[in-house]
Amino acid sequence: MALLGFGSRPRDDAGERRLRIGVVGAGHFGRFHALKVAASGRALLAGVHDPDPERAALVARDAGGVPVLGFTELLGACDALVVAAPAEAHFDLAMAVLRAGRHVLIEKPIASTLEQAQVLAETAAATRLVLQVGHLLRYSAEHAAITERITRPLYIEATRIAPYKPRGTDVSVILDLMIHDLDLVLAIVDSPIESVDALGCAVSSAHEDIANARVRFANGCVATITASRISLKTERRMRLFSEEGYLSADFAARELTMIGRERGMPLPGTGGFRREAVSWREHDTLAAEHAAFVAACLDGAPVLVDAQAGIRALAAAIAVTDGIAASRRRMELSGLLTATAF
Repeated sequence: MALLGFGSRPRDDAGERRLRIGVVGAGHFGRFHALKVAASGRALLAGVHDPDPERAALVARDAGGVPVLGFTELLGACDALVVAAPAEAHFDLAMAVLRAGRHVLIEKPIASTLEQAQVLAETAAATRLVLQVGHLLRYSAEHAAITERITRPLYIEATRIAPYKPRGTDVSVILDLMIHDLDLVLAIVDSPIESVDALGCAVSSAHEDIANARVRFANGCVATITASRISLKTERRMRLFSEEGYLSADFAARELTMIGRERGMPLPGTGGFRREAVSWREHDTLAAEHAAFVAACLDGAPVLVDAQAGIRALAAAIAVTDGIAASRRRMELSGLLTATAF
């Protein structure tokens, strides 16, 4: 199958433009990205690239696409690319995409360092290209359910734990799992981070597998966030105390309870408080993320999770990592002083 040049964008049967998207990285998430592109009514899967040609061919075949073995060849076939490679490759790949004049959707985290992330943001702005970061929960029903009810949080408690899986262990649990809740908290709390206290350790990989962070914001809000990928069960919960009331969310059960004064059934004897119980249906969050990306590229729609959002989430994750390192140094120093005292 011949590759389409950048200037000859295809159209569907109704004459509507279709965005040609390539996928870089044929791993766990890359496969899902390829399937979503292939299923989109406004996009066309132009090809899949991966250092492992067999893996690229397998994913492309699953998605009904064409395996493109060369990255440069894939760039020439596309209007936009999804970067679903390991995190350490995000910067180099995304920069190559932007320099080629293509839009890019980068899986989280946006880059390995804040300096790299800032360069990506500046390049996307200078070239007027779409740069979207794959913080998937921004497109979820649970995110909408929380943010439309809580706007002035005072305290947030988030827990995200799961059994061990080899996938994702190229980075710490902070960049693998905790960053989802960090991004959600940052979307709710409209205030700069003032300080971070954190603990964590590596158990089954070379990076932290469990972490706990206490994040203080300039407006007084405090968030306690726990993430683990070495647990015996999967659990995802969040509790929020705010001026609007108290909200508890069980993401696995897709259930939310709100105690406040504006929503739900009256609670007798509570001085006017009401209780609202909400459940939401599962929807295809990744498809929603892709639809938003295509709309930004073809229609000029605003980018919900842009480079600045990615930078803020990465900065928070790095602050947690630095906080763990600082706590470890304090404990080592304490142990040394105790040992020399006897």
